Amino acid sequence: MNVDGISSFAAVDLGASSGRVVAGRVGPDTLELTEAHRFVNEPVRLAGTLHWNVTGLYAEILRGLRFLGRDHAVPRSIGVDSWAVDYGLLDAEGALLGAPVHYRDERTEGVAAAVAAEIGAASLYRRTGLQTLPFNTVYQLVAGRKSAAYQAAGALLLIPDLIGYWLTGAQGAEVTNASTTQLLDVHRRSWDVELATDLRLRPELLPPLRQPGDRLGGLREDVAAEVGFDAPVVAVASHDTASAVIGVPAVGDRFAYISCGTWGLAGLELDRPVLSEASREANFTNEAGIDGTVRYLRNVMGLWLLQESVRWWERSGSGSDLPTLLADAAEVPAGRTVIDVDDARFLPPGDMPSRIAAFARETGQPVPATRGEVVRCILDSLALAFRRTIHQASSLASHDVDVVHLVGGGARNALLCRLTADATGLPVVAGPVEATALGNVLVQARAAGVVGDLGEARALLAATQPTVRYDPRPGIDWDTLAARLA
Repeated sequence: MNVDGISSFAAVDLGASSGRVVAGRVGPDTLELTEAHRFVNEPVRLAGTLHWNVTGLYAEILRGLRFLGRDHAVPRSIGVDSWAVDYGLLDAEGALLGAPVHYRDERTEGVAAAVAAEIGAASLYRRTGLQTLPFNTVYQLVAGRKSAAYQAAGALLLIPDLIGYWLTGAQGAEVTNASTTQLLDVHRRSWDVELATDLRLRPELLPPLRQPGDRLGGLREDVAAEVGFDAPVVAVASHDTASAVIGVPAVGDRFAYISCGTWGLAGLELDRPVLSEASREANFTNEAGIDGTVRYLRNVMGLWLLQESVRWWERSGSGSDLPTLLADAAEVPAGRTVIDVDDARFLPPGDMPSRIAAFARETGQPVPATRGEVVRCILDSLALAFRRTIHQASSLASHDVDVVHLVGGGARNALLCRLTADATGLPVVAGPVEATALGNVLVQARAAGVVGDLGEARALLAATQPTVRYDPRPGIDWDTLAARLA
């Protein structure tokens, strides 16, 4: 709907721990978000396998759209973004064949090494540009290719495309998310059918590709009746990090970004991939961005370590609120203990504080004895990881960086933002917190002709969204801290 020059859009934003439906209002000098509905996203373990409760998420999405249609202007369109790599399998009639498996499930252990031995790690990187992560879609498919569900499947849809299919009946794969599968040709941005065949996968399961801004179609009749309105669904940059990068209020191209939530995605926006052997060895990824750009980045474990520590303390019946934990952490001396946040032991859910203590003992560092010390260890270590990643990315891509934009939930964490500025030696501009939802809305607004190119969209962000700047300060010897983990 367009009222007084302001257009309304609906953003469905699914994160690894929560989801929400957001109403976005966009005009010449307006970019506003209002949360219509938020809901928890918790995995479910069934018969020893960790799954997503995707049908429960879909029910919450419909509830959120119903609230949005009731309490806000009817949107001109709807866009869906989510985390990457995970997928649902559909049978020949379009029915879901079981709950999608969670990327943190253990089924892919050892698969990446087996695939590298078969295809060649260097060849795989030159073809797909993807960093090696144990949960990449290709490894999940290899791990599950003998399952009954896989054998019976007629199509494979990534999570935002699955939601889009249930909303509209249209099947496809949006390219920014498809690029995270390690089955997309990084040069042509098309499916690497030969690679899928070589791995004894079924390339016919891979759906047609679509671009951000493409129209999927209107809502199915039953969906429109349930939510109370009809509107087209538009493909956005459906990998949540791709939407978050669109939501960076940058001027020019001499910037790095950190999309910091459960994961910390740190890197650069480039016009071409970096496929050198040094880049592969440093485990950098080349994912598709909007308008042919490349998201050259590396996954850092992110606030998962803090979130899981807090959950563990809550399970023990003695939880502490996050502001108190952060205040206690600020009183702990800097650099007392640091960990490699990307160590594989920190990937699964569970007793994170004990794992941190074990790492400290193994590396001859003081074991964090209080919760404040655990939190300070996590934040110092994240800042150290962001420092390493941004400096490496700049060097490998021969791309100078003048400022770091830290967006997402981590932008609320003032201590983390300040430590990141200190560690990188670069000013950090924190915000917007809602970069992913903003990027989602802006792609829809662009498809509707409400905003122009990416530069215009980012200028609107800079003019309307609050940010906080943190300038680097001397004091901590970050080189010495890094040497502890060498």
